[in-house]
Amino acid sequence: MSFRPLTQSEITALENQGCYASDWSKIGVSDPFSADHIHYVRFLGEVKIGKLGGVIPSGNGDEKTSGLYHSKIEHCEIGDDVLMDHVQLIRNYRIEDRVILENVSSVSVSGPSSFGNGYEIEVLNEGGGRELKIFDRLSAQLAYMVVSYRHDPEWIASINRLIDAYVLEKTSETGTIGPGATIHDSGTISGVNIGESAVIRGVSLLENGSIASNAQAPTLVGENVIAKNFIILSGSRIDSGALLDKCFVGQSVEMGKQFSAENSVFFCNSEAFHGEAVSVFAGPYSVSHHKSTLLIAGMFSFYNAGSGTNQSNHMYKLGPVHQGVLERGSKTGSFAYLIWPGRIGAYSVVMGKNMASFDTSDFPFSYINVDHEKSMLTPGMNLFTVGTRRDSEKWPKRDKRKDPEKFDLVNFDLLSPYIVQKMLNSLDILTALYEKTSRKQETVFYKGIRIKRLMLKSTRKYYATALNIFVGDQLIKKLESLHGTPHIESIRKELSPGSRAIPNKWIDMAGMIASDQRVQHLMREVKLGKFSQLEEVSASLQQIHGDYESELWDWTTQVLSTRFEINVEEITIDQLLELITQWESETIKMDKMILNDATKEFDNSSKLGFGIDGDQEVADRDFEAVRGNPDENKFIVGIREELAQTEIKATELRKLLEGIPG
Repeated sequence: MSFRPLTQSEITALENQGCYASDWSKIGVSDPFSADHIHYVRFLGEVKIGKLGGVIPSGNGDEKTSGLYHSKIEHCEIGDDVLMDHVQLIRNYRIEDRVILENVSSVSVSGPSSFGNGYEIEVLNEGGGRELKIFDRLSAQLAYMVVSYRHDPEWIASINRLIDAYVLEKTSETGTIGPGATIHDSGTISGVNIGESAVIRGVSLLENGSIASNAQAPTLVGENVIAKNFIILSGSRIDSGALLDKCFVGQSVEMGKQFSAENSVFFCNSEAFHGEAVSVFAGPYSVSHHKSTLLIAGMFSFYNAGSGTNQSNHMYKLGPVHQGVLERGSKTGSFAYLIWPGRIGAYSVVMGKNMASFDTSDFPFSYINVDHEKSMLTPGMNLFTVGTRRDSEKWPKRDKRKDPEKFDLVNFDLLSPYIVQKMLNSLDILTALYEKTSRKQETVFYKGIRIKRLMLKSTRKYYATALNIFVGDQLIKKLESLHGTPHIESIRKELSPGSRAIPNKWIDMAGMIASDQRVQHLMREVKLGKFSQLEEVSASLQQIHGDYESELWDWTTQVLSTRFEINVEEITIDQLLELITQWESETIKMDKMILNDATKEFDNSSKLGFGIDGDQEVADRDFEAVRGNPDENKFIVGIREELAQTEIKATELRKLLEGIPG
């Protein structure tokens, strides 16, 4: 945009309209220019003004005419059709087209600023040692690698150099307010970059931060929010008195209702209301909705915190130096209490006041409760609950991210190779414990927690069922990808693993299931200086994520070989038929158990409190009016349809295979 000096007549017109400039020669305007839309404005230093007088949408459905009124503007460049009204001070900003600023105390940059980029926070461990430099393109996966892999100082130094280079690019003495952004009825905004179409409404204080936003995924920062040293990404909504200090907020996160957080990160689709977070690593879909809930020094993902959930991260010795992990899909019941250090296996439910540290990461889908003040583990029981299945189905449907560029790499598979490798390990552990435990023992002690001896045998079948379903699911996907009329050789070719090395270990990197070898290779490349920009590291993570399906099948062939003694390159029709029949049987069994758990929500015990002034018939009718009936429940209908489809699919595949010689 080109600017010209004001003419003397234009200066006179502006002065007659209550305007003042410390030096009128430093005021530039674009053509065509009219002074009609500038009243009672103080200009200090160099100010450039775009075209005014056009009509702009206000964001609440009406339209406004652009112009500058009752404001103090210092060292700014103002784009076309900007409306600025009653802004006490705006200093050192580039204000892009169609921005609206109304009733704002101050928006300023004082000296060089990186706008929150590169600010180092003490995440996961309050005692320090896991520092993370936040920036406006940070993904859950990169944050996980920086926070978790402190055992590799060369990696930490190398990735931090790339982050520092990016931060240097973002450092400026001039802030930016992106096109179409709206700021109104707000207090002090200091050293904050504000993205396109962002809405800043009624905030109390924003200091040293970046608010990423775009037209597809506008970001809202609302009433009474106080945020210092922060990054907020696109599509997020932070309002109703949220307090953030030294925090990163990922894409499409919702926070409010006086939630407070410090030294914490929240990745995509997380929700945080009422409670408190301190040094928390909240991976994708971490949810805390209740008052009196304290999340502290923990790592979570796909997590749901019950009301009053609490953790203790010190033992009154060396201070708050402990930390804990609740692996993906875990839940804590109301007033569940955990003492760190500790680690909870994926998709587990924690209940009660647990007064000892333990590690249940070998046992996904478990219940943890307290019996006579001792923590007890029931392995595998959560596999067959309606809650687990419902959660796994709702997460992909609740991805609120509208931004075309999605930073966090999320895998929604319930039975992923990460989980299955845990189940394989648990089968071996349970077998070994059962064989060496005396029948006189009521419980066995394992990694800080007790397991009832009788459960060592009975719970193995739960994991075995899930293993059979996983293998069958993967096999059927491969068989369904065959084209034309298959024969045994074409099937063997389709099932054969690729040339890439088969993963021997899987990790869950804050929502992304990845081969450990691939991640270690990426880290080596970073340490060797093969990347000059952070974008290249992100692209490599994207590639690993994209290769998941092919690596998943390759790994499944290894499971078939070691656990089922089946070589896919020599597999027979009889073996295929046996696997499909086993898959059908186990899938139907699991679905029926989940269906049975779901229908409990409609039995008479669930009707307590219904039909308050009537008999059982009234209670039944009242319950159905409010809750419906099982035959119409979407989840139950879906499970029943899945049961029918399982039988149909198995029958069709058997028919196909039985017609193939071999």
